[in-house]
Amino acid sequence: MPGVWVVVPLFNEAQVIAGVVRGLRTAFAQVVCVDDGSADESAEQARAAGAVVLRHTLNLGQGAALQTGIEYALRDPAMRCVVTFDADGQHQVDEARAMAARVLDGEADAVFGSRFLDSRSRPGLMKRVVLKGAVVASNLTSGLHLTDAHNGLRALGRGVCEQLHLTQNRMAHASQLVDQVGRSGATVVEHPVHILYTDYSRAKGQSLLNSVNILAELFFK
Repeated sequence: MPGVWVVVPLFNEAQVIAGVVRGLRTAFAQVVCVDDGSADESAEQARAAGAVVLRHTLNLGQGAALQTGIEYALRDPAMRCVVTFDADGQHQVDEARAMAARVLDGEADAVFGSRFLDSRSRPGLMKRVVLKGAVVASNLTSGLHLTDAHNGLRALGRGVCEQLHLTQNRMAHASQLVDQVGRSGATVVEHPVHILYTDYSRAKGQSLLNSVNILAELFFK
């Protein structure tokens, strides 16, 4: 898809990132992974699979990695859309492509993935409670009416990307991104997506402790 950059925040995903990048490269020519201080071979694996790799010397958090990747994509004058995509294999390339197409076709300035528009995704009870709490908080501050505020799969038009300035580096960055998009006056739609929860992705980021951390960051950011 010409004019589309995929930004993948990357931290210690050497086991799976090559497959994620290869899958993305079947649909997108331009994939940039932002290695956020990984201690394994994530950067090397991503580069070998065909991604541009940027590196943070220290682990700064997912928000910082997204901001770095978006700023890099903005350096391309032909860029019309950025897709944000998780590194752990839980997102689907065909859904990313469909969301980018909605931006390129002018239907919306930003397309947010939602796991709650159909029944394919099955988060655990605590995760569902946390995600619903995040939606309430984000909708109150942003003026949007989303069903899923902490979904890492998004398609953002160039104008939206130019106005983003993420300073919340940990998980609270997702709420900050929604707030900034909502306040910008951009047109926003949601797109049904399937979050594939695997043993690997649950161990990496879907644990009970991680859910509690998200709640804490929402209320004390």
